[in-house]
Amino acid sequence: MENAPSSGLRVYVNGRPVEIASGATAMDAVHAFDPAEAAQVRASARAITDSRGIVTAPEGAAYSGAIYRTVRGDARGEVE
Repeated sequence: MENAPSSGLRVYVNGRPVEIASGATAMDAVHAFDPAEAAQVRASARAITDSRGIVTAPEGAAYSGAIYRTVRGDARGEVE
Protein backbone atom coordinates (compact mmCIF):
# COMPACT_ATOMS: atom_id res chain seq x y z
CA MET A 1 0.00 0.00 0.00
CA GLU A 2 1.40 3.35 -0.99
CA ASN A 3 -0.64 5.31 1.54
CA ALA A 4 0.21 3.10 4.51
CA PRO A 5 1.59 5.10 7.44
CA SER A 6 5.31 4.84 8.03
CA SER A 7 6.43 2.99 11.15
CA GLY A 8 9.48 5.23 11.35
CA LEU A 9 10.22 8.72 12.55
CA ARG A 10 11.48 11.75 10.69
CA VAL A 11 13.99 13.74 12.72
CA TYR A 12 16.51 16.38 11.74
CA VAL A 13 20.25 16.20 12.31
CA ASN A 14 22.39 19.23 11.53
CA GLY A 15 19.54 20.62 9.43
CA ARG A 16 18.96 17.51 7.32
CA PRO A 17 15.91 15.20 7.51
CA VAL A 18 16.70 11.65 8.59
CA GLU A 19 14.34 8.66 8.73
CA ILE A 20 14.84 6.36 11.71
CA ALA A 21 12.92 3.45 13.20
CA SER A 22 10.32 4.03 15.87
CA GLY A 23 12.00 3.47 19.24
CA ALA A 24 15.38 4.75 18.02
CA THR A 25 17.69 6.97 20.07
CA ALA A 26 19.38 10.30 19.44
CA MET A 27 22.57 8.35 18.68
CA ASP A 28 20.69 6.24 16.14
CA ALA A 29 19.59 9.46 14.44
CA VAL A 30 23.14 10.79 14.29
CA HIS A 31 24.38 7.43 13.02
CA ALA A 32 21.75 7.46 10.25
CA PHE A 33 22.88 10.98 9.36
CA ASP A 34 26.61 10.17 9.33
CA PRO A 35 28.29 7.11 10.89
CA ALA A 36 31.59 9.01 11.21
CA GLU A 37 29.84 11.77 13.17
CA ALA A 38 28.32 9.13 15.47
CA ALA A 39 31.81 7.71 16.06
CA GLN A 40 32.96 11.18 17.13
CA VAL A 41 30.08 11.35 19.63
CA ARG A 42 31.01 7.92 21.01
CA ALA A 43 34.62 9.15 21.38
CA SER A 44 33.38 12.27 23.27
CA ALA A 45 34.90 14.53 20.61
CA ARG A 46 31.38 15.75 19.77
CA ALA A 47 28.09 15.98 21.65
CA ILE A 48 24.45 15.90 20.62
CA THR A 49 22.28 18.90 21.45
CA ASP A 50 18.60 19.60 20.95
CA SER A 51 17.19 22.54 19.02
CA ARG A 52 17.84 24.85 22.01
CA GLY A 53 21.50 23.86 22.31
CA ILE A 54 20.96 21.76 25.43
CA VAL A 55 23.12 18.62 25.53
CA THR A 56 21.02 15.51 24.92
CA ALA A 57 21.95 12.03 26.12
CA PRO A 58 22.87 9.86 23.13
CA GLU A 59 20.71 7.05 24.54
CA GLY A 60 17.69 9.36 24.88
CA ALA A 61 14.58 8.37 22.96
CA ALA A 62 14.09 10.15 19.65
CA TYR A 63 10.66 11.46 18.69
CA SER A 64 9.10 12.56 15.44
CA GLY A 65 10.22 16.07 14.50
CA ALA A 66 13.17 16.14 16.92
CA ILE A 67 15.98 18.49 15.95
CA TYR A 68 19.50 17.42 16.86
CA ARG A 69 22.81 19.12 16.26
CA THR A 70 26.29 17.83 16.85
CA VAL A 71 28.74 20.22 18.44
CA ARG A 72 32.29 20.16 19.72
CA GLY A 73 32.48 18.90 23.27
CA ASP A 74 31.46 15.91 25.31
CA ALA A 75 28.31 14.46 26.84
CA ARG A 76 29.10 15.93 30.28
CA GLY A 77 28.00 19.34 29.08
CA GLU A 78 31.43 20.79 28.24
CA VAL A 79 30.30 22.10 24.88
CA GLU A 80 31.78 24.94 22.87
